[in-house]
Amino acid sequence: MRLGKVIGTVTATVKDPQIAAKPLLVVDVITAAGKVSEPSVVAVDTVGAGVGDRVIITQGSAARIPQGTATSPIDATIIAVVDTVQTAKT
Repeated sequence: MRLGKVIGTVTATVKDPQIAAKPLLVVDVITAAGKVSEPSVVAVDTVGAGVGDRVIITQGSAARIPQGTATSPIDATIIAVVDTVQTAKT
């Protein structure tokens, strides 16, 4: 799992039928301190996240585990909206 920040949305009028009803969001992967470590990952949103939210994403085969995505052609999924992040440095 990785931390991310939703920075935008993706509109695709033609999608694979398995993801047709699922929203796509643009997520920057971030560090615990909020700095971008990997820009612009497109992720399927399964939790109702919005632009500006900090989120947890899964990637690879783990991205297909959440409800309703098991057989979908998905490489990144938002699985949680983050309330707080606490580390020894923050």
